[in-house]
Amino acid sequence: MTDIDHPKSAPEDRATAGPFDEAEANPVRPYVDLGGIKLLPRAELAVRLEVEEGNKRVVAVALDYADSTLQLQPFAAPRTSGLWHEIRAQIVQQIDKQGGRTYETGGPLGPELRAEIPAPNGQGARIARFVGVDGPRWFLRGVISGQAAIDPEAARRVEELFRSIVVVRGSTPMPPRDLIPLHVPASVQGQAPGPGIVSGAAGAAGGVTPTGPATSV
Repeated sequence: MTDIDHPKSAPEDRATAGPFDEAEANPVRPYVDLGGIKLLPRAELAVRLEVEEGNKRVVAVALDYADSTLQLQPFAAPRTSGLWHEIRAQIVQQIDKQGGRTYETGGPLGPELRAEIPAPNGQGARIARFVGVDGPRWFLRGVISGQAAIDPEAARRVEELFRSIVVVRGSTPMPPRDLIPLHVPASVQGQAPGPGIVSGAAGAAGGVTPTGPATSV
């Protein structure tokens, strides 16, 4: 099967309003360095690092904010083509297999998926929004759950949080779709994470849920 070069999917003002490439970020702002992404500390923001139990690799960052959760994963991507169009189709297939429902809509970040995903205990469904932005040599995926999946004001706050993220692709060659390495901030390495930064076990690799990361896209 021949690979198709899809156009990049991103807001027209991405370079000035985010999410940002490291080269576009303000170097004097007090970012929290998580490796593949940097974020600005703010009131009421809690950071959770989702870790694979076997090898202790950080595979996602979850931000609790505005009664919502924004799960983030940065991936290497081609320089000229985008990943989001193809990845949306794959997410739809995965959720269909889980017995869930999805529909595509346009949002402030571009095309996104609204999903109803069956809860693990079979009781009800989880509502989630899957968003994605193609940047220069990277792709940033977000999964939004909680109030921001249903409430416009919470959605606006979490979308602004997503757009404030800085992606650090680095110069190391990486195949497209590889997860850009994430790590615990240097200030808490070798000790228990401080307030606002906690570690937790990740969900099953490859799963599509609001709280368990897919380690590949």
